[in-house]
Amino acid sequence: MKLTRRSFLKASAAAAVMTAAGINPKDKSLFSTANASNEVDKWTKAPCRFCGTGCGVLVGVKDDKVVTVKGDKKNPVNKGFLCVKGYSLGKLMNATENRLTKPQIRRNGRLVETDWETALNLIAKKYRKYIDNYGPDSVSIYSSGQSTVQEGYVLSKLMKGAIGTNNLECNARLCMASAVGGYLTTFGKDEPMGCYDDIENADLFFIIGANMAECHPILYARVVRRVRNSDVKVIMADPRETRTHKISDLDLFMKPGSDVALLNAISYVIIDEGLIDEDFINKHTHLKQNGKEINLDEFKSFLKDYTPKKAAKITGLDPKDIRKAARMFADPKRESLSLWTMGVNQQVQGVFINNAIHNLHLLTGKICRPGSSPLSLTGQPSACGTAREVGTFTHKLPAHRIVANKKHREEMAKHWGIDVDKIPSKPSYHTMAMFEAINRGDIKALWVTTTNPAQSLPNFNKYRKGLEDVFLVVSDVYPTETTKYADVILPSAMWVEKEGVFGNTERRTQHFEKAVDAPGDAKPDLWQFLEVARKLGYGDLFPYKDHPEREIFEEYRECTLGTGKDLAPYDAYRQKRGLMWPVVDGNETARRYVAPDDPYVKEGIEFYGKPDGKAIIYARENKGPAESPDEKYPFVLSTGRVVEHWHTATMTMQVPELKKAVSETYVEIHEDDARRLNIRSGDIVKLISRRGELELKAKIGGRGVPQPGMLFVPFFDRKRLINLVTIDAVDPSSKEPEYKICAVKMRKA
Repeated sequence: MKLTRRSFLKASAAAAVMTAAGINPKDKSLFSTANASNEVDKWTKAPCRFCGTGCGVLVGVKDDKVVTVKGDKKNPVNKGFLCVKGYSLGKLMNATENRLTKPQIRRNGRLVETDWETALNLIAKKYRKYIDNYGPDSVSIYSSGQSTVQEGYVLSKLMKGAIGTNNLECNARLCMASAVGGYLTTFGKDEPMGCYDDIENADLFFIIGANMAECHPILYARVVRRVRNSDVKVIMADPRETRTHKISDLDLFMKPGSDVALLNAISYVIIDEGLIDEDFINKHTHLKQNGKEINLDEFKSFLKDYTPKKAAKITGLDPKDIRKAARMFADPKRESLSLWTMGVNQQVQGVFINNAIHNLHLLTGKICRPGSSPLSLTGQPSACGTAREVGTFTHKLPAHRIVANKKHREEMAKHWGIDVDKIPSKPSYHTMAMFEAINRGDIKALWVTTTNPAQSLPNFNKYRKGLEDVFLVVSDVYPTETTKYADVILPSAMWVEKEGVFGNTERRTQHFEKAVDAPGDAKPDLWQFLEVARKLGYGDLFPYKDHPEREIFEEYRECTLGTGKDLAPYDAYRQKRGLMWPVVDGNETARRYVAPDDPYVKEGIEFYGKPDGKAIIYARENKGPAESPDEKYPFVLSTGRVVEHWHTATMTMQVPELKKAVSETYVEIHEDDARRLNIRSGDIVKLISRRGELELKAKIGGRGVPQPGMLFVPFFDRKRLINLVTIDAVDPSSKEPEYKICAVKMRKA
């Protein structure tokens, strides 16, 4: 039975989310391990291992085993609630049947077990050989937002400060790079200015390109509670109907790839109907088009190509709904919070869409105040803290510095005690270019850690040969599609089998302690990196001995001070449930760019990432996707997640309850298309693109309903790799691939 918005909101937020996730709240089997007891030897706190929400978890340990997990009621992020994946952490930590517990090396085409010394010596020998014979740019490392802050900092120091190459990338390039580009171009600094508490202060939620119910269920629960308890409105803009729509007041089912046109049309109405905050615009913004400054009248003239009537032809929406959305967002009696994620970022216009979202807040002055903010949602537990803040990208350095800035290179060279010329002044390869360089043989060695590119890279057929030929090291906890190609596999410690720090969506830095030992000979990634760095001859740069996690963090913290992303001393995070940076004089910052919340602002609002303290409203054209449907390939394919599985399901498939709930992927088909092609749920169909093909089961109806002419496939299933079909076109600015849109044809298999 389909829930109506009214009946859905009558339910408690927690129960609603658990029901949406397919969990029976009365079934406790997932909440603890088979050996669970009411008594534990100790409890430790930690942020969740999965998405970027950063929920607080309490880990119960008995006899050196995790026997139970529960939500941390003292953590301000989730206040004791967890989603289905969070509750599964206890089962995950005891899922040792498939764990990698011994180092392996490839001999005569076969992987065989070995000892750590042999494996690490081989890595150091190969890396040294390639560096000496082909130069520093012949070696590379590919990590992710699942690495800890300490791990990311050591990788940056190793590659850029010791080896002298910018060949360091991470899979956050595949998910958050366009959000980064949007924040930087509009405000001059990365990451949101608001925080999760804006949810409880918002009167209008504008959710675009985000299925929060499945991808950020605890934040969705907070939205549900806010909507249920007050006269709050929700606008949903998405090509596909999802569980998140159950709380929506206005559905905008636009055509895939028409986001900029929709947002421009909303901006047009806001200006045309006098709903702007002209005083705010004059004091705090510039307007630009194609690199040139324009005035408000010129911006309005640009938007004439995006009147609701004209935009309706691009978006497929009713012009009346576009006007209604604009009036709802701009209503001066409401605080408006925008929320978005991969549906926006994973497009070739991802940065432009982010800019256009920011425009709505700048035009109306609904920014830097409780309940009004643009807040991008993050996919990985430390995509912010490690990838974005530490800078595990080719173009970045720690604390939001960039390699192209001479002053930034000088600061880090002094901090590391190296010659500034050691740090290359130009970025090398973004993620997709890195794998192209591997294909060409320009990169001879690749170390992959906390990610699974053989399953997650788009258009993977194109990059398969490179992984077969390169000297490949993989650090992981379970076998993956990527370990199939490895020359060396290093068994890694997972989550609370080690100590570290993560940084979440709202700039909250959170610490977790080691609670249990890793099984077998598995070791923390940090230990692996430090050992190889020393074997390469860089021991002087990595002297950490007594408490490496603390020593490394304190070294990193020093280079954050005075930058606007100041961090607190290590012990502060051990004691607290996280702190939102910048942390100055022990005080966290909930709201940036506005006094007195932000210590870097003396009065009023100042977007201090820009030289004159003013943000930029951009006139951005809607250019559409890289590949559109045609007669030969008439369907739009989009990809994404389900709540039960995370990324490539390396971990979640180890939990029996999650595996049973959704054991294989499928293709969602609109009932009109299914009827026309005589396809029923459960039929095997073949999807074919210009790059590859895949057979999988059809699904008509259920948790997600794409619009006619659109298909949706979750990407978690390693046995059915949808990324053989997807396109590897990237946003020209952020270099993020367009996972959300490509053209395919479909037929019964």
